[in-house]
Order: sequence, then C-alpha cells, then structure tokens
Amino acid sequence: MSTLYLVATPIGNLEDISERALKVLRTVRLIAAEDTRQTAKLLQHFDIRTPVRSYHEHNKVTRLDNILSVLAEGDVALVSDAGTPALNDPGYELVRAALSAGHIVSPIPGACAPIAALVASGLPTDAFLYLGYLPRKSSERRAFVRQIGNLPYTLIFLEAPHRLLESLIDLQEMLGNREMAVARELTKLHEEIFRGSVEAARTHFGAHPPKGEFTLVVAGFTFTEERWPEERLRAELTQRLASGEAPARIAAGVAEVSGWPRREVYRMLTDS
Repeated sequence: MSTLYLVATPIGNLEDISERALKVLRTVRLIAAEDTRQTAKLLQHFDIRTPVRSYHEHNKVTRLDNILSVLAEGDVALVSDAGTPALNDPGYELVRAALSAGHIVSPIPGACAPIAALVASGLPTDAFLYLGYLPRKSSERRAFVRQIGNLPYTLIFLEAPHRLLESLIDLQEMLGNREMAVARELTKLHEEIFRGSVEAARTHFGAHPPKGEFTLVVAGFTFTEERWPEERLRAELTQRLASGEAPARIAAGVAEVSGWPRREVYRMLTDS
C-alpha cells in the first residue's frame, strides 16, 4: 500500500525544514496543501516540482476521494501553511480515511509553534495541555477557561492578534495573575517571547499593538496559587449550583482549590 506522509514545514525560517522532508516532497506523487500559493513559495525555494493540489477547510470533504485515488497509485504528502499538518489545520479526516483504506500514515517531524513556545517559555514542560485557538466570544472563552482552570498542567493556546488583549483580560479574570509566556513570529525576523504575569503581558501588548500569530503558554494551577478572582469564584458557584450539587458539598470542594475560606464560599452560595 502507499504512504500518506504528514510533512512538517517551516513556521518562518526556511532553514528549519529537514533533508528528509525535502526528499519526501520531491519523490511523492502529489502534495496536498492547505494553501497552494504558500506552499509554492517553499517548493520554488528548494526547486521542487512535484504536483500540488489544494486541500483546505472548505474543500476537505469534496477533495477527499480525489486524494485517496491518487494515494491508491502512489505516495502523497500533506502539508499545511506552516508547521505540523493536522494540528488546527485540515488533516484528521484524510488521515482517518487513509488508515481505513489500508494505507500507511507516516509523520515527518519538524517545526511546531506550540511546542517551540512551550520549551522556550520557562514554564514546566513535563505535563502540558494544548487547546488550540481560544473561543472568539468573550462569554464562551470565559466558560471554556473556567473548565480547565483547576488543572495542574501548563496550558497552551493560540490566538489572533486582534483578540489578544481581550483574551488576556479573560485569562486574568478567570485564572488569576499567573505566570505566562506570549510568543509571536517564532523563527522569523521579528520573533518575540514575552515572559511575565498575565497582567504584565496586558500592559506590554497594550503599549505595543499586537502583530503576527500568537501562542500563549500559561502556568497550570497550583495549590499555593493566590486566591481566585471573585468573578471566577461566582461563575464556578453558579455552574455547580445549576448541576444540582448540594451547597455544603460545593463550598467544601471550591474552598479547597480556590483559596477562599469555606465559610465565605458558603455565605456566597446562601446569599445568592
């Protein structure tokens, strides 16, 4: 059977591509690319003349059978605009279909912005949770962050520049003023990795308008963490009350992780 190669491409610096990746791109029958124009720049730079076909979010269903038919005749490479394909980019459906058809699926490792930001963040790397793009709406973003606020893992998010400041506000109000790293333009000329508290990041990027794609790395929850912001506490209590949990049980559980005294938490519950 043929092989579907998942080829990681540079996220900025073209020198980050491996010799193995270049060899695969030269020898496969077809390259399935998220953006053929972006991939063309890479192929032209390395004088690679392999045929390219688009495979992106808007045609991934209709293009699937077409790519599988090529895969039945020979190897195919999947690439995204930059970085490792199938991470926040089309690819999952193609991988599943290729495996179901009996083909080999082989990763060609390389650049990956979330991992690059994590290892350079100065935060713990032994256990982390990658969560992709934060929700666009503030209400949905806060609800999402609240669900993972008690987890002890380093958290990794992606964010667009025009939403960065709003997201930092929500992160601080839902998680507290944790340590974090904000990475942008990794491996590029204007690479920047800001390290400090969430509040410090808000100040920094408030004074320097955000540009480029951002990766946010946020410290996980620790039991020595400062008291939760009151808004986060009340949101947690509202959610637990709605689930039908008994007030005494809620107070005990929330007090254990929030830094708030149990008596104060219980008072909030009974006064609401």
